Amino acid sequence: MGFSFLRSILILSLFFKPLACQQPNTDGFFISEFLKNTGLTSSPLYNSSASVCSWQGVFCDAKKEHVVEFLASGLGLSGSIPDTTIGKLSKLQTLDLSNNKITSLPSDLWSLGTLKVLNLSSNQISGPLPNNIGNFGALEIIDLSSNNFSGEIPAAISSLGGLRVLKLDRNGFEGSIPSGILSCQSLYFIDLSMNKLDGSLPDGFGAAFPKLKTLNLAGNGIQGRDSDFSLMKSITSLNISGNSFQGSVMGVFQELVEVMDLSKNQFQGHISQVHFNSTYNWSRLVYLDLSENQLSGEIFQDFSQAPNLKYLNLAFNRFTKEDFPRIDMLSELEYLNLSKTSVTGHIPSEIAQLSSLHTLDLSQNHLSGQIPRLTIKNLQVLDVSHNNLSGEIPVSLLQKLPRMESYNFSYNNLTLCGTEFSRETFQTHFHGSLDSCPIAANPGLFKRKVTNHKGLKLALGLALSLVFLLAGLLFLAFGCRRKPKTWEVKQTSYKEEQNISGPFSFQTDSTTWVADVKQANSVPVVIFEKPLLNITFADLLSATSNFDRGTLLAEGKFGPVYRGFLPGGIHVAVKVLVHGSTLTDQEAARELEYLGGIKHPNLVPLTGYCLAGDQRIAIYDYMENGNLQNLLHDLPLGIQITEDWSRETWEEDDNNGIQNVGSEGLLTTWRFRHKIALGTARALSFLHHGCSPPIIHRDVKASSVYLDYNLEPRLSDFGLARVLGNGLDEEIARGSPGYVPPEFTDPDNDSSTPKSDVYCFGVVLFELITRKKPIGDDYPGEKNSTLVSWVRGLVRKSQGSRAIDPKIRNTGPEREMEEALKIGYLCTADLPSKRPSMQQIVGLLKDIEPTTHQ
Repeated sequence: MGFSFLRSILILSLFFKPLACQQPNTDGFFISEFLKNTGLTSSPLYNSSASVCSWQGVFCDAKKEHVVEFLASGLGLSGSIPDTTIGKLSKLQTLDLSNNKITSLPSDLWSLGTLKVLNLSSNQISGPLPNNIGNFGALEIIDLSSNNFSGEIPAAISSLGGLRVLKLDRNGFEGSIPSGILSCQSLYFIDLSMNKLDGSLPDGFGAAFPKLKTLNLAGNGIQGRDSDFSLMKSITSLNISGNSFQGSVMGVFQELVEVMDLSKNQFQGHISQVHFNSTYNWSRLVYLDLSENQLSGEIFQDFSQAPNLKYLNLAFNRFTKEDFPRIDMLSELEYLNLSKTSVTGHIPSEIAQLSSLHTLDLSQNHLSGQIPRLTIKNLQVLDVSHNNLSGEIPVSLLQKLPRMESYNFSYNNLTLCGTEFSRETFQTHFHGSLDSCPIAANPGLFKRKVTNHKGLKLALGLALSLVFLLAGLLFLAFGCRRKPKTWEVKQTSYKEEQNISGPFSFQTDSTTWVADVKQANSVPVVIFEKPLLNITFADLLSATSNFDRGTLLAEGKFGPVYRGFLPGGIHVAVKVLVHGSTLTDQEAARELEYLGGIKHPNLVPLTGYCLAGDQRIAIYDYMENGNLQNLLHDLPLGIQITEDWSRETWEEDDNNGIQNVGSEGLLTTWRFRHKIALGTARALSFLHHGCSPPIIHRDVKASSVYLDYNLEPRLSDFGLARVLGNGLDEEIARGSPGYVPPEFTDPDNDSSTPKSDVYCFGVVLFELITRKKPIGDDYPGEKNSTLVSWVRGLVRKSQGSRAIDPKIRNTGPEREMEEALKIGYLCTADLPSKRPSMQQIVGLLKDIEPTTHQ
C-alpha cells in the first residue's frame, strides 16, 4: 500500500513538471501575470502548459532558468503594468512592449539593472519620466517615442554612459535639454523631435558625441547658433527644423552629412558662401531643406556637385532676383520647391529630363514665358501659381492633371483649351486663366463620325483656311486704322465678351452687400496710373472669383477686403465700403481721386476705385507681408519674408540687426519694431501736417499698418471717412475697441481730431513693444485692465522694463525701449491737449533710433 502511494506521487510529479516554470516567483509566472493583467487572456503563442522559454517572443538564458528577452510588440496590451510582474524579471536584458495601449509603468521596473534595450514606443504612457531611469546603468537603447510623457528630461540620464540610441520624440517633454546628456558619449542616434523643449543646447553639445550619426531636434523651440553643430564630425543626418537657430548655415554643413533639414529657423547670410566650404563633400547630399529662413544672396546656380540629391527645398527666403538655377544634372531629384525664391526668367525645358520628379513647386516667383512640356511620368504635384507665365498650358500636361494629386496654375496669364474641368476646379486651380480654344482645336468639333472621304476633308480644310485668312486681313485692316497709342495700352477684359446682368449680392460672415448695377461690363473701374485700361466691374468679379470667400483677406470696420489680379497683372486688395455714403457719385469720385493723388513712402497707395451703384469700392496695392495685428498676435507661419532688402539690413551681423527676423514672425528685433513705429508715425505726420486740409485717419490700429514687398511699414485706410461723408456710422466714427480715446466717452464729443489719432498711435506703439493686445489679453499683476492702463501704470512707477516683450529684450538697449514706452505714455494722455503732435512724435522716435552697426 505504501509503495503504491509513493509510485502515484512520482507519476504526478513527472506529469506536472512542464508547469514548474509557471509556478509563483518564477519568470514564467511573472510574464503570465503581466499578460493576464494587460488584457491578453488567451493566445496559442503563450501556451501555459509549455515552458515559458518556448513561448514566441520569449528568450531565456542557456540554462533555461531566466528570461533575458521579452518581445511583446503590437499585441493589443492595455492599461497599467502592475507591480511584481515585468519588474521581477531579474535577468532581463531586452524589453519590447511597443505599439500597445499601455498607460503607466510599474514602480519596480526601475530595478532591472541588467536591462540593455527598452522599447516602450507608441503607447499611451503619461506623466513625468522619473529620475529612476538612472538605475539602468547597462542601458544601450531606449525608445519612449510617441507617448504622453511630460515634464523635463531627467538629469539622471547622465548615468547612462553606455547609451547608444536615445528616442524620446513625439511626447510633451519641456524645458531645456539637460547637461547630463553630455556624459552619454557613446550616442550615435538622438531623436528629441516634436516635444516642447526650449532654451539653448548645453555647452559643448557639438563636441560631446564623437560617434553621433543622427540628430533630430525638429519641432521644438530650442535656441542656438550654427556653431553648436560645427564639431559634429560624424553626423550624417541632421534635422533641426522648426526651432530658433540663428547664424550662417556654413557652420552646419559637415563633411559626412547626407540628410539636412534646417527649415523654419532664423539662419541668415549668403547661401552661395556654402560653396566655398571646401570641407564639405556635396556628392553625399541626398536631402536638403533650407526653407523658411532668412537666407540671402544668390541661389546655388550649379548643382553639378550634388548629383545624388533627391529632395531640395529652398522656399521662402530672401534671395536676390536671378534666373532659374541649373538643375538638369540632378537626375535623381524627386522633390523640388523653389516657391518665393525670387526666381526670374523662363522655366527651362530641361526640367522635363528629371524623370524621377514627383513634386514641383515654383509658385510666388517672377517666372515668365510659357510652361514647357512637362512629360514627367512620376510628376504628381505641380504648383506654378502667382507668376507671370503666359501662353497655352500644354495639352499633354492638361491630359495628365486628372491623374495627379494636386496642381495649381492660378494668377498667371495662361490659356487652356480642350478641358472638361468643373467650374469649381477652374476657379481654384486656374484662377485668372482664359479658357479659350481656337475653333479648329475645339474637341467638341471632333465628336462626329469619322469618314473616309479624303476629298471632303481637303475641301473643308481649304475653306477654313480661307476663312481664317480673310478674318486675319480684316482684323489687320481695322487694327491699323486705330490710334497706335491706344492700341498699345488697350487690354482685353476677362469678361469683355460676356453680358453680365445685375444686381449682385455678396455675403461674408459679418455682412451682406449689394452692387446694384444693371450690366457689369458697363460700370468702369478707374486705375489712376493706367487711365486707358478698359477695366470694368466685370473684371473685379473675375479677379475676386465673384467676391468669393476664398479671396477674402479680412473684414475691417469699413468693410470686407478681397485679394485679386486685374488684367495687366495688377495685384490688388479690393476694399468694399459697405456702410454706404451720403455723397453723390461725383462727390465720391472727387474724394477718391484726391486720395489717389496722396503719395508717401509709408502710406498704402490707393490704386483706383469703382462706383458700383451706391457701392463705393477702393482698390489698393496689395501688401505681400500682411498687417501688424497678424504679425504681432496671430503669428501665422504663412507670413513670410520677402527678398529685396537694402544693404544696411541683411549684411549686418550685430544683435540689433534686422537680419534676426525669423520665420516664426517678422518682429523678433527691437530695431525692426522701431522701424515700424517710426514709419507709421511719419505717415500720420504727413496726413496731419503735409495735406491741406489735414486728413484725420480716425481708425489707426495694428490691423491698418501693413508691410509691403520690401518690409516697409505702410498705413492703410486713410481718408475713407471722407468718402463715406457726413453720414458716417457712429461705430466707425468712434474708433475700434481698445483704441478709443478717453474724450470719446463724452456723448457731446462727436468729432475726431489729430490728437485722437495720436492716442491710437500710442496704443499701437504699446502693442509693438509689449506684443500684447489692447484689450482681452493677460496683464501680469493686473485684473480687468487694458494695455494702456497697465503700461501707463508701470511707466509711472519707473517699471516700464517689465512690459517689454521678452522676444526683443536682448536685441537692443533696454533704455531705448523704455524711452519708446514713455513716448506711448505721452500719446495716451487723458487730455488731448497734453498729447504731442505727430511731428513731435517723429522727432522723439528719431532721437532713440537704433544706430547702424559699423
